[in-house]
Amino acid sequence: MTGLRELEFRDVPVPSPKTGEVLVKLEYVGICGSDVHYFEHGRIGDFVVEGDFILGHECAGTVVGLGEGVTTHKVGDRVALEPGATCGKCEFCATGRYNLCPDVQFLATPPYHGCFENYIAFPSQLAFRLPESISSREGALIEPLSVGLEAASVANVKLGSSVVILGAGCIGLTALLACKARGATDIIVVDVIEKRLEKAMDLGATAVVNAAKSNTVAEVMRLTKGTGADIVMETAGTVKTTQQTVDVVKRGGCIVLVGMAPEDVIPFGFAKLMGKVAEIKPIFRYKNQYPVAIKAISSGKIDVSSIVTNEFAFSDLAEAMRVNIEEKNDVVKIVIKID
Repeated sequence: MTGLRELEFRDVPVPSPKTGEVLVKLEYVGICGSDVHYFEHGRIGDFVVEGDFILGHECAGTVVGLGEGVTTHKVGDRVALEPGATCGKCEFCATGRYNLCPDVQFLATPPYHGCFENYIAFPSQLAFRLPESISSREGALIEPLSVGLEAASVANVKLGSSVVILGAGCIGLTALLACKARGATDIIVVDVIEKRLEKAMDLGATAVVNAAKSNTVAEVMRLTKGTGADIVMETAGTVKTTQQTVDVVKRGGCIVLVGMAPEDVIPFGFAKLMGKVAEIKPIFRYKNQYPVAIKAISSGKIDVSSIVTNEFAFSDLAEAMRVNIEEKNDVVKIVIKID
């Protein structure tokens, strides 16, 4: 990325893996909403793109080289990369909450370059081996699936739970898959794009609401017989949907904030929240979810591949970004094949 909505290809040296790193020949990289946001606007909150910048953080490929001291991998292993390298020493890393590490180096989060490239050298402990039953294409989807799994875990979704998911983009759909896998019996998905709602039904939603055609709150309350849902997940990252969470959560229920609204301060109905004695639980990325995601896919518990609606060759990355921006009504998830 050389500027807003500007991309160019450059030849750069293949990196040499350092001590504890593996060299991975990348095969698939997903386009995330954050990639599109940086591409269009050059920033997300305090993270600002300065100078030339490589996008991409959802990736999988094959190990082709080993750095000194690596004994956990061998050349030929297919792996999915967890994109955030943390310090491993702070109180958050030490207590297993490494998603809160203040010194994380996360792919495609300024100032750290991403992985729209042929090769990457990366810490071996963040290269999770894929079984034969999982393709590299599915491996690139483990990152967004981990967000959905984190949301379902934090919400404590269990057998019989009723869930409302506000937003049916990739993260909303992975949250749907995670909730379904954990036993949720009633899952209502809300969005303004019909294609995404159709995909949600295909993936197991029990009902959908098109917010462009219906009053979201009224329709959700009708579908829940006036009680609201045990769990409400906000994955769209808009002010309106964040505010609606308190209107559709059940008394004593739980709101999980997954998406990030563009505004730092949002008017919110805290009196209604208190009257319902409902909880708000924000999540930030995920922690310890890659092994869970791999097991869920390999066992057949979750079919993440069906989220993908478009695949482009690496040479067509600029066109893929354009389609994601200008034809979003026809797109759910785009993956790039690094060939």
